[in-house]
Amino acid sequence: MVGNQTDEGFFWLLGLSNDLQLQILLFVLFLLIYLLTVVANVMIMLAVKSNPNLQNPMYFFLSHLSFIDVCYSSVTLPKMLENTIAKEKTISVRGCFAQTFFILFTASTEVFMLCSMAYDRYCAICKPLHYMNIMNIAFSCKLVATSWTIGFLHSIVNTLPLLRLEFCGSNIIKHFSCELPSILSLSCSDTFMNKMLFVVSADILGGVSIFLTVVSYIRIISTILRITSTKGKQKAFSTCSSHLSVVTLFFGTSYLRYLRPSSASSVVWDEILSIQYSILTPLLNPIIYSLPNKELKASFKKILKW
Repeated sequence: MVGNQTDEGFFWLLGLSNDLQLQILLFVLFLLIYLLTVVANVMIMLAVKSNPNLQNPMYFFLSHLSFIDVCYSSVTLPKMLENTIAKEKTISVRGCFAQTFFILFTASTEVFMLCSMAYDRYCAICKPLHYMNIMNIAFSCKLVATSWTIGFLHSIVNTLPLLRLEFCGSNIIKHFSCELPSILSLSCSDTFMNKMLFVVSADILGGVSIFLTVVSYIRIISTILRITSTKGKQKAFSTCSSHLSVVTLFFGTSYLRYLRPSSASSVVWDEILSIQYSILTPLLNPIIYSLPNKELKASFKKILKW
């Protein structure tokens, strides 16, 4: 399984295990996770679309987040499922680069979608009288379009430089997907500029989004603490706790995977972190948002009855 990728035109994806019985178990488990992810997120999109009571900016962003999560999990999971039971656990070089592009595209878009949702909660709690004027449909659409644009630019900036790299050694990716660090570690070209470009762009993208999210929540928490009514505080906290949980899960694991020192890297931890933010998070997002939300649960019941 070692050779020149340029000649052979493919990479080997080692996946999670070489044990046949464990591979079957993993296939069933991750197939179930993928189906649940798609169903749960599509249910949220249908609920928001069909219920007039959910036609507000918060659910508008949630619907788009669900669409991103379906795309995000679909980038890696189908190929991972195929390779789990296949004898030839391969992916073409172009297919690998394409997967890298869409992983960065969907993940970066989700980062700024979560940031937009934090600003929406800030406006709802800190400026309730002006909320609908600030978060009107035109501005909400601009935030969504900006999130997709930033995600695309970040992805294209980090993917195009891969085309100039040469691969003349091992073509084994010790992972279940073509994430950028895994590809760069295989190249026999000088990847310093690729690594610097990725670190700088990821730091800027992540730093700006985290800064805006943290500032929004500092203002939100300070406003909530000034609310005299206990019921009012609980209601305000409940509208933010779901989003804060999702942000913590996604940002925490993705930063540990991509931006920690290479000396602290290990195959097992890289796979665990990748499973968390690219496979489990798209499944957990609709669950976290739905459980405390009575309106969403009521919409789900109507859809299931229909």
